[in-house]
Amino acid sequence: MLKEYKLRFRSYKSFLGLMFYLLAVSIFVAGFVFLNSQSMGGAYVRPDESRMMFMILSFIQLGLILFITPGLTAGVISGEREKQTLNILLTTTQSSGAIIIGKLVSSVSFLLLMIFASLPIYSIVFLFGGISPLQLLTVLGYYIFIIFVFGSFGVLYSTLIRRTIVSMISTYGTALFFTAGTAFLMLVSLQFGHGAQGSNPVPYFLAMLNPFAILIGIFEPSATDGLSGQTGIDFPLWAALLISYTLLFTAAILISIRKLRPKAGTKR
Repeated sequence: MLKEYKLRFRSYKSFLGLMFYLLAVSIFVAGFVFLNSQSMGGAYVRPDESRMMFMILSFIQLGLILFITPGLTAGVISGEREKQTLNILLTTTQSSGAIIIGKLVSSVSFLLLMIFASLPIYSIVFLFGGISPLQLLTVLGYYIFIIFVFGSFGVLYSTLIRRTIVSMISTYGTALFFTAGTAFLMLVSLQFGHGAQGSNPVPYFLAMLNPFAILIGIFEPSATDGLSGQTGIDFPLWAALLISYTLLFTAAILISIRKLRPKAGTKR
């Protein structure tokens, strides 16, 4: 794992990417504060505007996480296979579990660094109010959880598929389904269930798989409460996502570990 860290952060491109990311976030926050303070006659930024700024930043960062994670993880095993170094890696004393976990942690470490590096910028909202420390910590923990779950999908496809490009397309397709796909199907199921007798639980099961829906619930709990009322399922949506994503993460890691080492008599 230490070798993976050294290889990933040896290049100046990683630090340039981090610098430009923090610069973009800082410009956005400074511009938002400036425009809103000017609209108030240069007086101050209201707490509700500060809260809006935090929500926009949170959704943008979640979108970046879902966009960057597949690219970081989809080639961790297939890339070794294409470079013909996987067999050498398998002959070491490391277990399959240690290899898979090490690859996952090292590949998403850059994203974790980005999140923690942006915390001082996020703390600006405390100057104007509108957000609690608990919400900030909740969003931070949610980011880390989503990174590892979607990162495990990339590791899974990278283990099962020989070519990195195909693995990357599959990982991006999975991320697209869990975001845009579930949102579209949820809206369609709500329209079909509108006016029908009884409750329709399908929108609930689709919403619990959508990472953006849970982020909305963190800021506006009444939104997810309303969905629970329409579907007739009185169970916290965030808890349903936590359970389902934990099961998916566990399954992806276990399958990756099982499929990493080819069985005797099989060709990979």
